[in-house]
This record gives sequence, C-alpha cells and structure tokens, in this order.
Amino acid sequence: MTVKATKQAKSSVGLVHTPEALASSLAAIISNDVKLSLMIWGPPGVGKSSIVAQCASENALDLIDLRLSQLAPTDLRGLPVPVGNVCTWYPPEFLPRDGRGILFLDEINMAPPAMQGIAQQLILDRKVGSYEVPDGWFVWAAGNRKEDKASVFDMPAPLSNRFVHLEVQPDFDSFKFHALKTCVDERILAFLAYRTNLLHQLDQRNPAWPSPRTWMMASRLRAIGLPISSAVGNAAAVEFDAFESVYRKLPDLDAIAAGKRGIKFPDEPSVRYAVTIGLTIRAVDFERANHIVEWASKEAPSEWLQVLASDILRHSREAGFEDDLVRTLVSNREIKERLLAFRDLLFG
Repeated sequence: MTVKATKQAKSSVGLVHTPEALASSLAAIISNDVKLSLMIWGPPGVGKSSIVAQCASENALDLIDLRLSQLAPTDLRGLPVPVGNVCTWYPPEFLPRDGRGILFLDEINMAPPAMQGIAQQLILDRKVGSYEVPDGWFVWAAGNRKEDKASVFDMPAPLSNRFVHLEVQPDFDSFKFHALKTCVDERILAFLAYRTNLLHQLDQRNPAWPSPRTWMMASRLRAIGLPISSAVGNAAAVEFDAFESVYRKLPDLDAIAAGKRGIKFPDEPSVRYAVTIGLTIRAVDFERANHIVEWASKEAPSEWLQVLASDILRHSREAGFEDDLVRTLVSNREIKERLLAFRDLLFG
C-alpha cells in the first residue's frame, strides 16, 4: 500500500509535501490571499512547475513563468534610459502590470549569483528598480536540490531567509489521481501501482530515466505505437514490457462494469493491481461504479475492496456522482459492513 497523499513530514529545507498536498497548500495560500514568497524544492520531473500551473488555472489566475537561469540581470531589472539629466530604468515587458496572477521564478537556484541578487529585491520588496509587482500577484519560486545532482548554485542566506520553504516528493497516489483525470495509459498506471519505486528513479548514467513527467511522456509515446524506453530508460521499459503479459490474465473488466457476476477476483498480486486500476478507469458513471463496487464486495478481499472503493469514490467526486454513490454504498448492508474498518471512506 502507498502512503496517504496528504501525509507530510519534515526535511532539511522545510515541510515535505506529496504533489497533491502541495497543490492543496498552494490553493489555501491563494484563497486566503497570503502574499508570502514561496520556494518550492524537489527533484526534477516531480511536477513542480505543472502543480503551480494547475493552481493558477483552477483559481483563474494569470501565470508568468520566468526561467531565471536563462535571463541576464538587465533582462529582469530593465535597461537604463536617459530622461533629461536623469537615468531611468525601463522594466521588461514580461513583468505583470495589473490583474491577478502568479509570478513564478523557476530554476531560481540555477541562476548565477548576480541574477539571484536581482531576484532578491523582487522577492523581498516586490519591486526591482522602478518596477513594483501589482498587489494582485503572488511571487513564488522553485528549484532542484543539491542531492538531485542538478547544476545549482548555493542560495545566499539573505535570499533563502526571504522565502517560506516547501519540499515536494514523488508519490504514487498523487500521480494516480492526476493520471486518472488525464487519461494516462491504464497499463502504465497498473504497472506503477505494482512497482511504485519506479515512479521516480534518478539515473545519472543515462539521459532517460523514470519520473512522473517521463511516464506521462511514455503514455503519449505508447498511444502512437512508439517504444517508451526513450522516455523512461531501457531498464524501466524492459520491466514494463514484461508486465504487459499480465493483461492476458485479466478477467473481462468491461463485463464487470456492465454488471456481470460470478467473475473471480485474481490471485496473483500483479494482476490484482491491474484489475483495480482498470476497473477504476471504467467507473465513468454511477451505474458502472456501483456495479464494480458490488462485484468487488462479493469477490475481492477486504483490503482490495477498500483500495478499489477509495479510488472510485475519488474518481466519482471529479465526475460529479459521488453523493449518489455514497448513498448507495451506505444503504448496502453487506458493503457497509465490509467497509466498517475503513469508515472514513464513507463518512469522513
């Protein structure tokens, strides 16, 4: 079983979040209009930039994504222009002038010290030169950690002390939740449910290695019939290819979703993971979701019933039929009794 997505812990740089928990924390900061400067740390490929972009989209905010490592100090401060006997700094056009949004300084610790020095004023004082960040804008930053073997500079203590520090780590439950909404290949999801350690496995010897980002790329490659090794590396691709033989052992998942009974729950662990992922993807409406949970309540061991019911309820929340499904599950005495040990699922 994987760690619950909301679990947090402490690290050397701050509070460790799963991607899902980080998105919730960022949403809380936005909804309460807390204009503290944030520094998001994490390994490459974990989804730092995409989480920020998702938060901006879900909260109807504009997003300006600046890669500081690709800018020179004058790109951010602006150019000096003489006006009479005074030299005035003209700020760059890409900085916000009005509205509401997130000014996102990505790869901040890949920028050289001179660039970080210019960013320091923007982060602390919300201005640089004659330019001021509008009141409706948040200033956030992100970067990789030294242990990720990224080409980063030390962040100066005065700059570091101006941030609230958050760290994000890979988490399969968070990846699964996002992947179910974005139609990632179900075989990839089932494989990663079984081999969660391959969700993120940095390999310094090879340019291609598995991460949440590259598995999303692999799904797109697989959809057009191309090998996924170019995205996740040869080792992970070989294991995935071997896992695909599992799908020849799957029961008829479409028949289960349609309400057919008498189909046995498989015994092999890898097949069980594939079945739960495949059925969750097929729970696209109340009728199919109810058929699946009823089947699992009769055929699946309790721990697998709980996993499947949890995934389907989260899926139903996104699809808009969660209330109907919960009422039906609560009214079914057999299912309710089997889920009593997991009561937060239904009543939390």
